[in-house]
Amino acid sequence: MNFNKAFLIGNLTRDPELRTLPSGQPVVNFGVATNRMWKNKEGQPQQQAEFHNIVLFGRLAEIAKQYLKKGSLVMVEGRIQTRSWEGQDGQKKYRTEIIGESLQLGPRNAGAPQAAHQADNQTNTPPSGSTGGESMETVEYPEDDIRPEDIPF
Repeated sequence: MNFNKAFLIGNLTRDPELRTLPSGQPVVNFGVATNRMWKNKEGQPQQQAEFHNIVLFGRLAEIAKQYLKKGSLVMVEGRIQTRSWEGQDGQKKYRTEIIGESLQLGPRNAGAPQAAHQADNQTNTPPSGSTGGESMETVEYPEDDIRPEDIPF
């Protein structure tokens, strides 16, 4: 059995770019940055950023264009796909993308449009929202280190 599923939670690196395919279907592209944080052997905090290309189609693309902007927090669920083409210089080019199947928007920022909290391309339900004055609680996690030798498997 094969399985290709990606879950990303990160911030947009650029505003979504909406285009339309010749078939009339909307498609949007944007970048998401994720951060990995850990402590090195000396106990110093380390951080590494990864950048991901996201592609959404149909109603999901329209929702992303309407509610997301550079810096927005988003969760994308989808599949990994690598495509190739020949560039103008004759060289073969490759691009790895996450083809989004569902999208969950992060908390609204002050001054941002009121957004849906969750959208899924398999349903055509209108975005659900609530009053713009709500605030989200911050969850603080302990600073415990997880050591590989402590994991029982």
